[in-house]
Amino acid sequence: MNNSKITIYVVSCWIFAAFGGLMFGYDIGISGGVSGMDDFLIKFFPKVYERKKTAKENNYCKYDDQLLQLFTSSLYLSALVASFFASKAATKLGRKPTIFMASVFFIGGAVLSAAANNKLMLIFGRILFGIGVGFGNETVPLFLTEVAPIQHRGAVNILFQLFVTIGIFIANLVNYATSMIHPNGWRVSLGFAAAPAIVLLIGSFVITDTPTSLAERGKVEQGKAALKKIRGVSDVEAEYKEIVAACEQAKQVKHPFRNLAKAASIPPLVIAILLQIFQQFTGINAIMFYAPVLFQTMGFKSDGSLLSAVITGLVNVGSTFVSIYLVDKVGRRKLLLQACCQMLISQMAIGVILVTHLEKTGTLDKKLAAVVVLLVCTYVMSFAWSWGPLGWLIPSETFPLETRTAGYAFAVSTNMLFTSLIAQAFLTMLCTMQAYIFFFFSGWIVVMGLFVIFFLPETKGVPIDSMVERVWMQHPVWKKLF
Repeated sequence: MNNSKITIYVVSCWIFAAFGGLMFGYDIGISGGVSGMDDFLIKFFPKVYERKKTAKENNYCKYDDQLLQLFTSSLYLSALVASFFASKAATKLGRKPTIFMASVFFIGGAVLSAAANNKLMLIFGRILFGIGVGFGNETVPLFLTEVAPIQHRGAVNILFQLFVTIGIFIANLVNYATSMIHPNGWRVSLGFAAAPAIVLLIGSFVITDTPTSLAERGKVEQGKAALKKIRGVSDVEAEYKEIVAACEQAKQVKHPFRNLAKAASIPPLVIAILLQIFQQFTGINAIMFYAPVLFQTMGFKSDGSLLSAVITGLVNVGSTFVSIYLVDKVGRRKLLLQACCQMLISQMAIGVILVTHLEKTGTLDKKLAAVVVLLVCTYVMSFAWSWGPLGWLIPSETFPLETRTAGYAFAVSTNMLFTSLIAQAFLTMLCTMQAYIFFFFSGWIVVMGLFVIFFLPETKGVPIDSMVERVWMQHPVWKKLF
């Protein structure tokens, strides 16, 4: 099975496709920074600006504005809807054209946002960004999982998440630079989003479609040629037979979305949806989106807060490499459980420090503020080698082919739905729950740990088309369905 060479061509396919993650990450990182820039607020959200300026500001409430939150979350809502269209496109047209479409929408979003003169243009730009993200996040992880050799499948798929973290980091640097350009720094930040999308656009002409996708659309010879090309060897008979068999089985299925209710698809569907909900309820996006705001709340000045966000960004990128190294060695479950412990301790400690030391107005003393930054780093670190990448990896490798794109669309749309809920609610929750919000997320981390212990099987090293027999039918809970 494992006869494959890692060729320059296949590595370039992985890296080009992973730029879909960089697009998404750049956007996550840029929105928080832009929505804190005075020039941007004066132009689009003058009320928020007035409130931010008043001296006796309440630390926890200064950014609580539903329209400003909609600026961030409109992207996720359009990505949610787009992922279902992307699922159809990925099945009917193939993975390659769908990746091409993702880049085009995203470039459109960048142009419109950078040129925005009123709220309407701004929100429309966000919606185009969202469609690009929906298409990219639906197709790229599937593409990576389908072209990766089985013994490296986890690591290759995590390239997506690695590029998400690099995107967030670049966005933090860009925001740091553009916050000094007045009055149009925010335009540069938003327009620069086109850069990763242009790379993805070029890449969409370089990469091959996946053997699975070609075989699924009846292009059997092309599929075999593609497999030889990405494996770098000519003897691919055994592996290709498995792919074709999976495709034949998938052809019997006329309505993939309806088939998600059948036994073989229920465990991966439940797990895919819960992993995405849990990924958001770790509180990670809350910390990442609003890291600059969070650090300002603790009394770092604007520049300092961007700098601290850069520090967390670097930790995020570095720790994702840990995951790439370990995921196919120690497996998925151990990484998730280890992270639950580390995240729980960090969150609780942050909560305790803020509850006991941060008043509604005023700031933390320097030493404690440094401790909080350190805790945020240990927290981000453990997330980056576990729930971050594995939330995308596990759903992409566990569905049977006949429901793979449909099932994955549910994973992506659940992620977007909960990301937008958290983006929309977080600032309001921060205002009402204040520092107790960290205990809210801690409670969820306990639930997640229990879920992994009882419901999540290990999928390391199992061929993607043998999951049902080798994983679900052996699992103490899930085998009851069969």
